[in-house]
Amino acid sequence: MTIRLRNILGAVAIVTGAMGASGAYANDLVTTLTNNYGTPGGLIDMPTAEMAPDAQISTTVSYFDGFSKSTLSFQVAPWLTGSFRYAGTRDLTPQFDTFYDRSFDLRFRIFKETEYSPAIAVGLQDFLGTGVLGGEYIVATKSVGSRLRLTAGLGWGRFGSNNSIGGFGTRTPFNFAGVGTGGDVSISNWFKGDIGLFGGFSYEVTNKLSFALEYSSDSYDTERRAGIFNQSTAVNARVTYKLAPDANLSAFYLHGKEFGINLAIAINPRGMPVPGGLEAAPLPVAVRDPDAARDLGWADQPAARAQVAKSLDETLALDEIDLIRLRLEGRAAYVGIQNETYDRTSQALGRTVRAMTRALPASVEDFHVTLYTKGIPASTVSFSRTDIERLEHKASDEALAAATFRDSLRFGNLPEPLPGKFPRYGWSIYPFTRISLFDPDEPLRFDVAMRVQGQAELGRGWMARGAASVKLFGNLDQSNRLSNSRIPRVRSDAALYAKSDSPRVDWLTLTKYQRLAPDYYGRVTLGYLEQMYAGVSTEVLWRPVDSRIAIGAELNYVRPRDFDGDFGLRDNNTISGNIPDFNGHASVYYDFGGGYHAQVDAGRYLAGDWGVTIGFDREFANGWKVGAFATKTDVSAQDFGEGSFDKGIRITAPISWLFGKPTQQAPTAVIRPLTRDGGARVNVTGRLYETVRNSHERDTVASWGKFWR
Repeated sequence: MTIRLRNILGAVAIVTGAMGASGAYANDLVTTLTNNYGTPGGLIDMPTAEMAPDAQISTTVSYFDGFSKSTLSFQVAPWLTGSFRYAGTRDLTPQFDTFYDRSFDLRFRIFKETEYSPAIAVGLQDFLGTGVLGGEYIVATKSVGSRLRLTAGLGWGRFGSNNSIGGFGTRTPFNFAGVGTGGDVSISNWFKGDIGLFGGFSYEVTNKLSFALEYSSDSYDTERRAGIFNQSTAVNARVTYKLAPDANLSAFYLHGKEFGINLAIAINPRGMPVPGGLEAAPLPVAVRDPDAARDLGWADQPAARAQVAKSLDETLALDEIDLIRLRLEGRAAYVGIQNETYDRTSQALGRTVRAMTRALPASVEDFHVTLYTKGIPASTVSFSRTDIERLEHKASDEALAAATFRDSLRFGNLPEPLPGKFPRYGWSIYPFTRISLFDPDEPLRFDVAMRVQGQAELGRGWMARGAASVKLFGNLDQSNRLSNSRIPRVRSDAALYAKSDSPRVDWLTLTKYQRLAPDYYGRVTLGYLEQMYAGVSTEVLWRPVDSRIAIGAELNYVRPRDFDGDFGLRDNNTISGNIPDFNGHASVYYDFGGGYHAQVDAGRYLAGDWGVTIGFDREFANGWKVGAFATKTDVSAQDFGEGSFDKGIRITAPISWLFGKPTQQAPTAVIRPLTRDGGARVNVTGRLYETVRNSHERDTVASWGKFWR
C-alpha cells in the first residue's frame, strides 16, 4: 500500500495533537538514559525526541544472546546528537562467526517541547556504514508531569519493517551482496519504503528507578532471515537503575524472546571533577602608594634595574611562569613570558600582571606582556597598572575590557633576551598504550609500552625533540591480517611496525619556528617525524591575532622508516605502488564562536591521492575537544577498500580537567572505523595553528574567567 506525504504528516499531527492534549507540562526533555543503540532516550530499541545534556559524552554497551552494541554518543549541540557504534552479531552471515559492523548516527531536534506540543526530532541511524542497522525516523515526545514521557513516531528502514501503515518511494533492501566496501552514504534510500508506526512511554518511579514499555516497528528482518532471531510480540520492556549520577544499568526484554542488559556511563566536559582547581592561590595585587609612583630614581641605577629584573623573575617562578625577556623604562615595562604550565593562557597572563605589581617599581604604569611560544613572539597584551589595581576584585570581564591585544611584530618594542635562559631542557618517562581497534579477527588489540621523552629549547625558535619506547606486554604483534591495498601502502602495513619487541625511536626532530612578518608564522621540521616516516616538513601560517580565520600551507618530503623502528629507511616502493616523495596541503581554519571550529585541508596525501579533509570540533574553555573528520580523495571506494573513505572521531581530554592541577598535557584519541591508505597524512608534531593559537586573542578570551585564578 502506498500513501501520500500529506497522510504521513496527518498521522504525525494526530499523534502530536493527542500528546499535547494529554498534559500541560513542558521542559527541555533532557535525559541521561540511552537506548540499546546507545542514543539518548528512555525507550528500549525505539528512538525518542529526547536529548542528552548539552556536551555530554556517553558510552553504552548493550548485550543480549549473540548481539552486542558498543556506542559512543556526543551531544554536539542542545539540538544535535552524533553517535558512533560498533556492533557484533553472531552467525549473521556464513563468512564470519561474528559479523562486526561500524556505523554512525545523527539526530536533529527540529521543535522543542512547549506547554501544549511535543518535542519533534528527525534521525538517521547507520546513515554512514554498511546499512545493516539503517533506518530513518520522525519522532515526537511529550512529558506529562515530571515523571512520565510519551513517545510516538514513524520509521523507515529497520524502523519501517513492522506495523507498516503504508509507504512511498522504492527502498533498496539490505543484503550483504550489496554492501560492497561499506562506509558510504546511501541518500537515495532515506525516508523511502514501508513506514512503521512505533511508540512507548518511560516512567520515573523514583529518582533512581525507571521503567519503559514500547511497541517496536523493527521486526529484525535481516536477523530473522539468518535464523538467529524470533519474534513473538512487538512489545519490549525495560527497567533501569541509576548506579550513579552518570551511570545507568538496565535490564530489558525484547519481542517476547530475549533478555539483555545495558550499561551506560556518561561524562560531561562542561563540568569539572575538581571545581575551581587545586593549584596554589595567586599572589594578591600590590597596590602602590600614590606618592611612590612619582619616583623615577631607580631608572638610572643599573644595580636597581638588575634587582627589579631578579625580583620579577623569582616572583614569576613561584607560579612556574618563565620570564625570558625584559625591558624596563621609567613608566613602562615590556615583559616576555613563556608559559609551559597553565593550559589556559588567560591564567598565566593574570598571574604575570599580579607579579608585575609586586616586583616592578611604583612608577611603572604601562604593562606590556608578550606571549612567546616555542621561542617566538605571538601576541602582546597591554594593561594599565591602575586598572589592574582597581579591578582585582571585580568581574573578570572588566579586566578584559581594559586589555589590548596586538600582534607582537605590529606592536614592536619587543623586550630584550635575558642572559642564561637558553638552552632549556626537559624530559619525562611514562607508560602508554598503543591500540588497534576493529580488526575483524580481534576487535581490540593493544600493547603497553614505556616511553622516555626529552626536548631541548635552544632559543630563538629552535627546538630539538626525541622519544624512544620499548614494549612491556601486549598482543599487537599477533595480528596476521595483511594489507590488501590497491594503492601505495602508506598506513595499511601498520601491523608490521608492531612485530618487533626491541626498543624503537618514536621520533627525533629538529624544528625552527620563525615569525616571518606581522600575522605570518613559519616552521621547518626535519628528522624522524613519526613512527612510520622521516623527512622534512615545512609550513607557513597566516593568522592575525584577533581573527576568526587562519590560512596555512604545508609541504613535506618523506621516506618510509624501517619496520623495526631504528634509524634505517626503506625505499618508496611497496607491493601496490610507489610512495611519492612529496605531499602537502593548503588549510583553512575557522572559529565560528561558541567553541565550534572547522578546518578544511586540500592537497596531496601520502599515497599520492588528491582530495579534501573536512573537520569539525567543539572545544571547551577547560581544554576538552570533541570532533569528527572525513576525507574524500580521487581514490575510488573500490580502490580504497572497506570503509570507502577515511573518517573518524577525535577526543582531546586535558589532564588538568581530571586532576585539577594545571598542566598542558592533553592526550588526543583518534577513533577510525578502519585504517586504510587513502586520505592518509604524515603526523607532524607542533604544527603552527595549534602551536600559536592559544596565545591569540580569541582563544585567550574564551577562557578569560581564569584571569584572576
